[in-house]
Amino acid sequence: MNPFVPPRLQTGIVLASGSPRRIELMKSLGLSFIVDPAHMSVEDQELECPPHDLPLVLASLKARDVAGRHPHELVVGADTVVIIDGEVLEKPSDDRQAAEYLEKLSGRTHEVITGLAVRRHAAGLELREKERTLVRFNALTPHEIASYVASGEGRDKAGGYAIQGLGSCLVRSVNGCFYNVVGLPISLLIELLKRCGQ
Repeated sequence: MNPFVPPRLQTGIVLASGSPRRIELMKSLGLSFIVDPAHMSVEDQELECPPHDLPLVLASLKARDVAGRHPHELVVGADTVVIIDGEVLEKPSDDRQAAEYLEKLSGRTHEVITGLAVRRHAAGLELREKERTLVRFNALTPHEIASYVASGEGRDKAGGYAIQGLGSCLVRSVNGCFYNVVGLPISLLIELLKRCGQ
């Protein structure tokens, strides 16, 4: 049980993501939930919106995709992006692009934004918010970049790195929610669940 979430909201939650990191964070909260990833490919969505709004729009699309299969449950959709100089760094398509991402991030500060959408389809309820965290990287040598890319850790991660693993060695400082960088801003999620119970 989670003392920060109303008891009646601690069951019947659906996580619209197959991300192992999000699943582990949800488990750590003591909530009862099932995993039903969105079937849509967010990479195939042609969206015209500012970069900072993209994760919120994608989180909502994921939640809506899954909510049709679970109309009476609370569906949680999430999407995380890395932004630097107004450019969105999505999941790298290959190791070369991953290295390019790390070169851009080296020695600089970038934004990590996660959009969250909590939806109960039958009630016509959807709450959406986003979390922003600033992450500063160490100055990286070509050898360090090549070694990290070769580890494979960042291949399926926005920006080409994972802060909770070997990628922690890339990071000099974090200003804001650490869990947001992992992919699920816990405090914001709890806030949205509370609002669903009001």
